Amino acid sequence: MAEPIIKAENLNTIFNLGKSNEYRALQEINVEIYPQEYIILFGPSGCGKSTLLYSLLGILPPTTGRVLVNGEDIYQYDPKQMANFQTKTIGIIYQAFYLIPSLSVLDNVSLPLIFAEWSAGEREQRAHQLLQRFGVDAQADKLPAALSGGQNQRVAVSRALVSDPLILLADEPVGNLDSTSTKAVMDTLDEINIKDKKTIILVTHDAKHLPYAHRVYYMKDGRVEREVPNPQKQQIKSVERGKMIVTELEKLTRFYPYNTPQELKVKSVMNYITQDVNFDQLERMEHLVQQIIEGKMLEEDFFAALMIPFEKGGIGLTRTYAKEIITKLDKVLKQSLDVARFRRNVESERKPEEQEQKKLVKRLRAYVVDEYPGQINLMQLRRLDELIEKRVMGDIRGDSFQKALATSLAKGGVGFGRRTAAHLTDFLEKLIVQGINK
Repeated sequence: MAEPIIKAENLNTIFNLGKSNEYRALQEINVEIYPQEYIILFGPSGCGKSTLLYSLLGILPPTTGRVLVNGEDIYQYDPKQMANFQTKTIGIIYQAFYLIPSLSVLDNVSLPLIFAEWSAGEREQRAHQLLQRFGVDAQADKLPAALSGGQNQRVAVSRALVSDPLILLADEPVGNLDSTSTKAVMDTLDEINIKDKKTIILVTHDAKHLPYAHRVYYMKDGRVEREVPNPQKQQIKSVERGKMIVTELEKLTRFYPYNTPQELKVKSVMNYITQDVNFDQLERMEHLVQQIIEGKMLEEDFFAALMIPFEKGGIGLTRTYAKEIITKLDKVLKQSLDVARFRRNVESERKPEEQEQKKLVKRLRAYVVDEYPGQINLMQLRRLDELIEKRVMGDIRGDSFQKALATSLAKGGVGFGRRTAAHLTDFLEKLIVQGINK
């Protein structure tokens, strides 16, 4: 196995050291990041994610400890070496873009190459290549103010890659974007990791982004609380025996670090029904959803709480978005009830009548098909029924289910694309988990 490209050793960062307002931003951080890994630093606001990221970038010296990149302590560099490191070895994408408003898109992207002493022609050619790759070449001569947020972020990605760095840092890069632009940027980072084989380190507090990573470092109060490998990705760092996920339930509990099956169920429901709420809203909404699941709150009271302003103890959503949340909640709780009923019949060894069992499987299949964007033929439906029944009965694992979905009809599978198969498998696994305690 290769050596780590980045190592943080016993990192401590203390602001206002020795003063009455002393603040320990990082405490005894030890991380190892390997070449071509996609790493996520995950946790709530103020947990130290960005502080760690900027320490790795070379602009925030730790109070104690070392940051090694390719085996070299970057805080021992002289100014020229540090400039070379930040130009050629590492790049960064910010949430706020930080494009120069008076320069054209092309000039913003090519600017770092001036310091690398590229000729004007070489700079322009390289910048055009990246802008074309990320779909913004038509905006090359425009100023950043004329572009959408998603376009500006793709320009920022192009600028970060223009010097072909080994490592790409991303600090909440989609925090200011709508859901469509968010997906486009996240998919772009995934492509850069897979196709360009760049090491990616992403800071986020959004759990929807976790499946992109090889590993996730969960942070809280300036510490790394746990390191979690993603079972859906082939690991680059060696994983100790017993550390990888064994069952599908363990897979979810490692991705969503909750203490009890009931808490896991609440989090799984939240992951499904929420898309565009911030961390503080999400945290408050989880408590309300738990009360709904436990039968301690009526739906109309939940709906009203969603629209109460945040500063008055509510969630602060628009009426339209609150209705969308209610619709999704109704759907996922009904799905949960159906899965639970089926699981109870199996676990108590009271086999339902064959016709009733088929109805239950078809109901589960209907939920899954609702998530499929295209048209499904009769043969695909029959094979999907067979697979869902085997998965819920426990006769096959989630990875086998996903593989069968992605296998062609001619070879006995369902014939979905790989991305679709992965999405539908994740969706079914959530239904299974949601029904465990019913």
